[in-house]
Amino acid sequence: QVQLVESGGGLVQPGGSLRLSCVVSGISIRVYTVGWYRQAPGKQRELVASISSGGSTNYADSVKGLVTISRDNAKNTVYLQMNSLKPEDTAAYYCRLNYQRGYWGQGTQVTVSS
Repeated sequence: QVQLVESGGGLVQPGGSLRLSCVVSGISIRVYTVGWYRQAPGKQRELVASISSGGSTNYADSVKGLVTISRDNAKNTVYLQMNSLKPEDTAAYYCRLNYQRGYWGQGTQVTVSS
Protein backbone atom coordinates (compact mmCIF):
# COMPACT_ATOMS: atom_id res chain seq x y z
CA GLN A 1 0.00 0.00 0.00
CA VAL A 2 1.46 3.30 -1.10
CA GLN A 3 1.40 6.00 1.56
CA LEU A 4 2.83 9.50 1.74
CA VAL A 5 3.30 11.29 5.03
CA GLU A 6 4.18 14.97 5.15
CA SER A 7 5.68 16.70 8.15
CA GLY A 8 7.54 19.84 9.09
CA GLY A 9 4.77 22.39 8.88
CA GLY A 10 3.93 24.83 11.60
CA LEU A 11 3.64 28.45 12.58
CA VAL A 12 6.50 30.66 11.47
CA GLN A 13 7.05 34.41 11.40
CA PRO A 14 7.39 36.27 8.12
CA GLY A 15 10.90 35.91 6.81
CA GLY A 16 11.36 32.57 8.52
CA SER A 17 12.15 29.17 7.08
CA LEU A 18 10.69 25.70 7.18
CA ARG A 19 11.75 22.36 5.82
CA LEU A 20 8.96 20.03 4.85
CA SER A 21 9.46 16.29 4.49
CA CYS A 22 7.46 13.76 2.53
CA VAL A 23 8.16 10.16 3.47
CA VAL A 24 6.86 7.56 1.04
CA SER A 25 6.22 3.94 1.96
CA GLY A 26 5.02 0.97 -0.03
CA ILE A 27 7.04 1.76 -3.13
CA SER A 28 10.48 3.06 -4.03
CA ILE A 29 10.36 6.63 -5.29
CA ARG A 30 13.59 6.13 -7.22
CA VAL A 31 12.02 6.19 -10.70
CA TYR A 32 9.15 8.58 -10.06
CA THR A 33 8.57 12.29 -10.07
CA VAL A 34 7.37 13.75 -6.79
CA GLY A 35 5.78 17.13 -6.40
CA TRP A 36 4.87 19.52 -3.62
CA TYR A 37 1.56 21.32 -3.90
CA ARG A 38 -0.25 23.80 -1.68
CA GLN A 39 -3.81 24.86 -1.15
CA ALA A 40 -4.81 28.01 0.63
CA PRO A 41 -8.35 28.48 1.96
CA GLY A 42 -10.73 29.28 -0.86
CA LYS A 43 -8.12 28.66 -3.53
CA GLN A 44 -7.28 25.82 -5.87
CA ARG A 45 -4.45 23.47 -5.15
CA GLU A 46 -1.34 24.59 -7.01
CA LEU A 47 2.03 23.10 -7.83
CA VAL A 48 4.90 24.54 -5.81
CA ALA A 49 7.75 22.39 -7.05
CA SER A 50 8.50 19.00 -8.49
CA ILE A 51 11.56 16.82 -8.88
CA SER A 52 12.03 14.09 -11.43
CA SER A 53 13.72 10.74 -10.96
CA GLY A 54 16.82 12.21 -12.55
CA GLY A 55 16.83 15.18 -10.21
CA SER A 56 15.45 17.78 -12.61
CA THR A 57 13.44 20.39 -10.76
CA ASN A 58 10.53 22.60 -11.66
CA TYR A 59 9.29 25.54 -9.61
CA ALA A 60 6.25 27.76 -9.70
CA ASP A 61 7.19 31.28 -10.70
CA SER A 62 5.91 32.59 -7.38
CA VAL A 63 8.45 30.60 -5.37
CA LYS A 64 11.52 30.55 -7.59
CA GLY A 65 14.58 31.44 -5.58
CA LEU A 66 12.70 30.98 -2.32
CA VAL A 67 12.20 27.22 -2.17
CA THR A 68 14.34 24.22 -2.95
CA ILE A 69 13.05 20.73 -3.60
CA SER A 70 15.33 17.77 -3.09
CA ARG A 71 15.11 14.02 -2.75
CA ASP A 72 16.87 11.26 -0.89
CA ASN A 73 16.03 8.03 -2.63
CA ALA A 74 17.74 5.95 0.04
CA LYS A 75 15.34 7.40 2.59
CA ASN A 76 12.40 7.42 0.17
CA THR A 77 11.90 11.04 1.13
CA VAL A 78 11.41 14.31 -0.69
CA TYR A 79 12.07 17.64 0.98
CA LEU A 80 10.91 21.19 0.44
CA GLN A 81 13.11 23.88 1.94
CA MET A 82 11.23 27.15 2.14
CA ASN A 83 12.95 30.42 2.96
CA SER A 84 11.86 34.04 3.34
CA LEU A 85 8.31 32.93 4.00
CA LYS A 86 5.48 35.40 3.54
CA PRO A 87 1.92 35.41 4.85
CA GLU A 88 0.72 34.49 1.37
CA ASP A 89 2.62 31.21 1.69
CA THR A 90 0.11 30.15 4.33
CA ALA A 91 -1.52 26.97 3.08
CA ALA A 92 -1.79 23.24 3.51
CA TYR A 93 1.15 21.65 1.73
CA TYR A 94 0.80 18.25 0.08
CA CYS A 95 3.18 15.94 -1.69
CA ARG A 96 2.16 13.83 -4.65
CA LEU A 97 3.81 10.75 -6.10
CA ASN A 98 3.44 10.57 -9.87
CA TYR A 99 2.69 6.84 -9.95
CA GLN A 100 -0.38 5.31 -11.57
CA ARG A 101 -3.29 7.64 -10.79
CA GLY A 102 -1.15 9.67 -8.43
CA TYR A 103 -0.91 9.36 -4.68
CA TRP A 104 -1.30 12.19 -2.19
CA GLY A 105 -0.33 12.65 1.39
CA GLN A 106 -2.63 14.06 4.04
CA GLY A 107 -0.92 17.43 4.06
CA THR A 108 0.93 19.58 6.56
CA GLN A 109 -0.20 23.06 7.51
CA VAL A 110 2.11 26.03 7.09
CA THR A 111 1.05 29.28 8.71
CA VAL A 112 3.12 32.42 8.24
CA SER A 113 2.10 35.09 10.68
CA SER A 114 3.55 37.47 13.20
